[in-house]
Amino acid sequence: MEIQAIQKSYARWAPVYDRTFGAVTEGGRRQAVEFVNARGGTVLEVGVGTGLALPRYAPDVEVTGVDYSDEMLEKARNKVRDLGLSQVKSLLRMDARELDFPDASFDTVVAMHIMSVVPEPKRVLSEMARVCKPGGVVLITNHFARETGLLATIERLAAPLSNLIGWHSDFPIATVLGEPSLTLVERKALPPLGMMTFLAFRKAS
Repeated sequence: MEIQAIQKSYARWAPVYDRTFGAVTEGGRRQAVEFVNARGGTVLEVGVGTGLALPRYAPDVEVTGVDYSDEMLEKARNKVRDLGLSQVKSLLRMDARELDFPDASFDTVVAMHIMSVVPEPKRVLSEMARVCKPGGVVLITNHFARETGLLATIERLAAPLSNLIGWHSDFPIATVLGEPSLTLVERKALPPLGMMTFLAFRKAS
C-alpha cells in the first residue's frame, strides 16, 4: 500500500474506528498488553492509532506511541488527556519504516493490527527489531491470510481493494517470520473465530 493511500484511508476511518475495527480487534490488544504488563519496562507501540490500547497499560509501564495519521494521533492524545494516562510518555507522528529512535531503545516493541496496513512491512519489522533491546520482545497481533476455505477465497477477492479499505486482506504470515534477529517464541490464534493471530518474538542477546 502507498503511504498516501493509508493516510487518506485512516483519515476516513478515524471518527468511527473505535466502534468498528476497534471492537473486532479487541482480543489482540488485550493479549498483547497483558504480555507487556507482565514484563514491565519501556514499550514502543508502533501504529498506536486512536490509542485504544493505552488505558490498558499498567501504571509502571513507560509507553511511547507512534503513528503516521494525524487524525488518529489527535484521538489518542485526547484519550491520554481525558483519562490521565501518566504511563504514556509521548505520542509522535512517525513513519514506521524509519523510526526516529536509537538502536536498542525499548524493552518491548508492539505492533497491533498494523502489519497488513503499512507499506514495506518487512522494513517496518526490521526497524522494530532494531529499536528493541537485545533479549527484548517484539509482539505482533494481526490478521493473516488463510490458505484454504471460504474465508481464503473472500480474502483474495478483497485484496484489490486494499487502498480503499485500508489493509491487505490476503497478507501472508510469512512476511513477518523472516527477520534474522528475531526468534518466534509464541504463536496463538485469537477470537473472533481465530481470525487474528498473536506472535511473540525474542531478539537475540
